[in-house]
Amino acid sequence: MAAPPASDPHRFGRVDPDGTVWLITGSGERVIGSWQAGEPEAAYAHFGRRFDDLHTEVVLLEQRLVTHAGDARKIKAAAAALAESLPDAHVLGDVDSLAARLTAIVEHADEEAQAERARRDEQRAAQLARKEALAAEAEDLAANATQWKAAGDRLREILDEWRTITGLDRKTDDALWKRYSAARETFNRRRGSHFAELDRGRAGARQAKEALCERAEQLSGSTDWGPTSGLFRDLLAEWKAAGRAAKDVDDALWQRFKAAQDAFFSARNAATAERDAEFKANATAKEALLAQAEQIDLSNPEAARAAFRAIGDKWDAIGKVPRERTAEFERRLRAVEKKVREAATSNWTDPEAQARADQFRVRAEQYERQAEKAEAAGRTKDAEQARASAEQWRQWANAAAEAVGKRR
Repeated sequence: MAAPPASDPHRFGRVDPDGTVWLITGSGERVIGSWQAGEPEAAYAHFGRRFDDLHTEVVLLEQRLVTHAGDARKIKAAAAALAESLPDAHVLGDVDSLAARLTAIVEHADEEAQAERARRDEQRAAQLARKEALAAEAEDLAANATQWKAAGDRLREILDEWRTITGLDRKTDDALWKRYSAARETFNRRRGSHFAELDRGRAGARQAKEALCERAEQLSGSTDWGPTSGLFRDLLAEWKAAGRAAKDVDDALWQRFKAAQDAFFSARNAATAERDAEFKANATAKEALLAQAEQIDLSNPEAARAAFRAIGDKWDAIGKVPRERTAEFERRLRAVEKKVREAATSNWTDPEAQARADQFRVRAEQYERQAEKAEAAGRTKDAEQARASAEQWRQWANAAAEAVGKRR
């Protein structure tokens, strides 16, 4: 069953025989529309429903204001907007009553906004008091607790409760958090010191260091230099934190740990020296190739390209150089490549340019495969260098392909 209308449209309007629809208000009459779609009664129903819709909006605003279900400032703005729309509203109903109710909403909204602020302030004060009490309790536990398990459990409970308390400003919340965090750290230090004293002279340190020795011996033969070096640093930090066993036991365990550590680092240093020597030799070889490349006769573009390709093949076969020289070598090689390319540009035919672009692309793909293999083997630095070379050759391939396109 349909709900009854908010007001009687016949009382607040009329429909002329020509279909003109009038709204009657306390300030007079005004035309709100023309009805040509049927009987006058249908016009009353149509414009009456429109009034019902407006009436429903007003009722909702009143309810939200009374029940504190929304922001009073937004309710006020909505009511003011509806009030401004009433003089032009195409409705049949008690518009004057709606205007009065909207005026009341606007007037009461300011009072409600002030009440909302008061409620928010009260809530913030309550939340602040809760967190201050929790911070004070944590500080008391940090300074005085000796029942370590119970106190630790309570500090965790405080943290759980802390996370449920919201609504404070950032500055205040941060200051209170620092108090709690400092208290927890103080407690943890006191508890750690207490148990460290209990453990001193016991078998715990000996067992821990024996386990560290076993781990060090397992790592001593590794050739994964970077990650294993980090693991040895971690082991050493654990060793220092394990405490001391009896002096003779501790000394023997240290000699055992140090022997494993020295075996690894001696092997690493030898491998590094060998690698450095290899890279240095590679650098010498590449310097010689660069000298040849920089002397290429550019007067014959085809011969220059062939000479540069031959040098490029030798360059790739040589291998890596010291990292600090990589950029220098690549820069010089690119400079030669640019000169050769520029010298050949005016004479390249489309097939030659395409072949050159294809060669560059193949070279880029070779470096990409090298990068994948290095990555799979855990040689991260090698992979990065291979990817950088692949990117450079890819750029050259793109430039050559663009040149082909321009000639077409």
